[in-house]
Amino acid sequence: MPVLIFVPGLLCTATLFEAQIKSLSPRIPCHVADTTGLSSVEEMAARTLQEIDGPFIAVGLSMGGYIATEMVRSAPERALGLGLLSTNASADTDEKRAQRRDLIALSQIGKFKGVTPRLLPRLLSKEAQDNDMLVQQVLDMALEIGQENFTSQQMAIMARQDRHAFLETLLLPSLVLCGTADILTPPAQSQKMADALPASELVLLDDIGHLSTMEAPEACNEALHRLLDRVGI
Repeated sequence: MPVLIFVPGLLCTATLFEAQIKSLSPRIPCHVADTTGLSSVEEMAARTLQEIDGPFIAVGLSMGGYIATEMVRSAPERALGLGLLSTNASADTDEKRAQRRDLIALSQIGKFKGVTPRLLPRLLSKEAQDNDMLVQQVLDMALEIGQENFTSQQMAIMARQDRHAFLETLLLPSLVLCGTADILTPPAQSQKMADALPASELVLLDDIGHLSTMEAPEACNEALHRLLDRVGI
């Protein structure tokens, strides 16, 4: 039986996919990748591939999308499908790398506070920021990941490769999903990935922010069920 692998984003844990696991696990075994303790996308992908046997469908959000893509690229003979949620396939710009280095430097001098109220607008839509339970889940995830893993994850993100050319060769069923209120990975980036992928479904969720699986769980669940339909599961 294939395994559905969920790959969390920066400062995120399995909580990011709780609703999806609940909805999809009766249909297919689910596994959440461990993105901690490593500092490259390639290492994270390789470890995840070692944790499961046989065929898989990789679904990643944000940083998790980079890792999910690398898993499919590294083990094409095992890959059955790909889900790219609130992510992009581009490499970091020099400006982005400089910003990430600044954040790492701040975190290393004792100023790491996980996700602060100031950062929430980049992760959640305006409406979602009024959901106290959702906000607390986001804060808790970041604190669980911690400063050391924040640093290693940022290093992995900075070093990632542009994968648009690879996506153009990928004939597997794929899903590209993004919220229209996503500041970190705007819809135009999802459109670009969907245009590159030969067998993709593009889903844009109105007024949803970056953490789409938490803000719009039912819509994400429905899109993932359709992906499984297309894979033939």
